[in-house]
Amino acid sequence: MIFCQLSEYFEKLEGTSSRLALIDILSDLFKKSEKDEIEKITYLVQGRIAPFFESLEIGMAEKTVAQSIASAYGLTKEDVIKLYNKLGDMGIAAERLNSKFKIQNSKLSVEKVFEVLTKIAKTNGEGTVEKRQNLLIDLLKNMDSSSAKYLVRIPLGNLRLGIGDPTILDGLAKAILGDKSKRKLLENAYNRTSDLGLIAKTLKEKGLSAIEKLTVQVGKPIRSELCERLPNPEKAIEKMEKVDVQYKYDGFRVQVHKNGSNISMYSRNLENMTHMFPELIEATKKQVHAETAILDTEALAYNPDSEEFLPFQETTKRRRKHGIAEMALKLPLKAFVFDILYKNGKSLIDEPLSKRLEILKETVREDGVLIPTKNQIVSDAKTLTILLEDSISKGLEGIVVKKLESKYEAGARNFNWVKLKRHSAGELNDTIDCVILGYVTGKGKRISFGAGALLVGVYDQEKDEFISVSKIGTGLSDNEWREVHKRADKIKVDHKPARVNSLITPSVWIKPEIVIEVLADEITRSPIHTAGKTIDEPGYALRFPRLVSFRDKDKKPEDATTVKELIQMYKDQSK
Repeated sequence: MIFCQLSEYFEKLEGTSSRLALIDILSDLFKKSEKDEIEKITYLVQGRIAPFFESLEIGMAEKTVAQSIASAYGLTKEDVIKLYNKLGDMGIAAERLNSKFKIQNSKLSVEKVFEVLTKIAKTNGEGTVEKRQNLLIDLLKNMDSSSAKYLVRIPLGNLRLGIGDPTILDGLAKAILGDKSKRKLLENAYNRTSDLGLIAKTLKEKGLSAIEKLTVQVGKPIRSELCERLPNPEKAIEKMEKVDVQYKYDGFRVQVHKNGSNISMYSRNLENMTHMFPELIEATKKQVHAETAILDTEALAYNPDSEEFLPFQETTKRRRKHGIAEMALKLPLKAFVFDILYKNGKSLIDEPLSKRLEILKETVREDGVLIPTKNQIVSDAKTLTILLEDSISKGLEGIVVKKLESKYEAGARNFNWVKLKRHSAGELNDTIDCVILGYVTGKGKRISFGAGALLVGVYDQEKDEFISVSKIGTGLSDNEWREVHKRADKIKVDHKPARVNSLITPSVWIKPEIVIEVLADEITRSPIHTAGKTIDEPGYALRFPRLVSFRDKDKKPEDATTVKELIQMYKDQSK
């Protein structure tokens, strides 16, 4: 396939506001993709050249890309930046400038473009910026205007297609298995490997039987198992009976992979964070008694002077690309290890939790940095209540209760794991993770901020959609309002995104990428919001919502609170 054909598909995908149409377009694309190119095409649809867990980022700055466009089309960098500032999209700026040259019938293949983008990403050392620019210039000189638009968006990490992983899996299922409802057959393998390109290539080349054989590998993160919610210990025991109880820490979910002396670490978003946490690398080498292992942990910043664990807002300061050694001394991390998923060449995810915990105790030696989580088996609500209160008295979020015989269900959110958290009078039992869908321009004082209220939504897993649940106008400082506006304008779109379902039209739509933690007094029914709305029933909405914190550094939009969870919280609040 030549790149201009792929760009035509990108154009269709960007222009649709229907998720079903997205699936049809992707299905047609995957049908027409050759076996030796479908992996690369799948990554490019994600705006990438590798799976998310690989540290192969193109990462070109806006000014560097602007200079490449200028050099390709005989302009100055200032000319390009001026047009970019006017349009708000470097891709459209490249398209406009390219159109004057009327480059037709570009024969650059997807394979060639992918090869050059990979070369750009791997270029380092002296003269890196200039070398990268020259590689991009050569591509731009040989492209039509639409192809140029999508090409320059990829190095900037902003392809603007707004397509979720489930939608890509739907497209693959429809294209190759003939039915998008067979997505679940692919999803299990994806949850074990976290690599959509691998799924696409394996399915196209070898079929479904080969997909089912894809298994856990050290160096490929497993998609995290997540917790459901229940309102109180009584409900937890009623539903789950005998459970394992662990403290709930509010830090970074870090999946630690050990392969001999090679250590790698991944966030719940599948991001490779290895370079950020040198103390965890050394601790893994010393404390983990296995040649190969995968551990599920929660990492928290620690104050050695006061011997206290610090809140999430402090821990988040450890996510950085520069000054890592200095910050590691200032805010050292400790990681609580609560599960083991792999050991010495064998996947453990199909073993019951009780057995995994036994293996964990044999594998991780206590030595101050990696700390095996304390756990207790409980079968009555009274003891569970005491443990919850003990957790809260220690300043922790609460507890996690788990079914003893449950497997590790990668990527799942079900009642095998349940979180119980503190209850505040007059407020919901828990905060809600929402995704910003757009903003309403400010009035009065907020005119200067650009944004005056945020339209936010929750996630519908079945439909792979974000559906509106509230407008938020409180809880942000003046600087936070300005920051929201600045960040939102980088991902604004001129029409409602295909995966957004809202009856409310904000002043500006944005791609559903920014996750925020929201506290509200209660959940109510509302005819104007689409969360849980049916023909006969109104939707669900938040009463008196206010922003608590930004969570998009550690949570993907698809990790936001689900509609199913929201409805359960609505039922629980009246009990």
